[in-house]
Amino acid sequence: MLTTGMSLEQKIVVTEKVTADNFGSGILPVYATPCMIGLMENTANLCVQPHLDEGCGTVGTAVNIKHVAATPIGMTVTCVAKLVEIDRRRLVFEVKAFDEAGLIGEGIHERFIIDNEKFMAKVNEKKNK
Repeated sequence: MLTTGMSLEQKIVVTEKVTADNFGSGILPVYATPCMIGLMENTANLCVQPHLDEGCGTVGTAVNIKHVAATPIGMTVTCVAKLVEIDRRRLVFEVKAFDEAGLIGEGIHERFIIDNEKFMAKVNEKKNK
C-alpha cells in the first residue's frame, strides 16, 4: 500500500562513466546532471514498485531539479526519494542528492502508475502509424 512519507535511499560512487565529459552533458570530469536526475528517478521508482499491484509500474512524467554543487570522481552520492503526494495514479516525490560534502541536488519528481502491458501496447501502436 502506498503512503505519503515512505522513502528510499540509494548510494552510488561517481565513476568516469557518469561524468559530464563522458556522458556528453559538459566538458568536465564531474558527476553529470542527467545521471543525477536518473538516479533520482530510479530511487523514486524503486521506492514504490514493491507496493504496486502485480503487472503495474510507474513512469516518470515531470522533473524540476536543481543541481547545486559538483561532485568529483571517487565521491559517494546518496539519493533520497520521499513520496509526498498521492493523487489517484499520480505520485509526487521530493528528491535530494548529497555527497560527503553536502547537498548537491534537490527538487520534485512526478511519476504515474501504469499497467505495464497496456502501456507497452499503446507505445507499440506508434510503430504502426
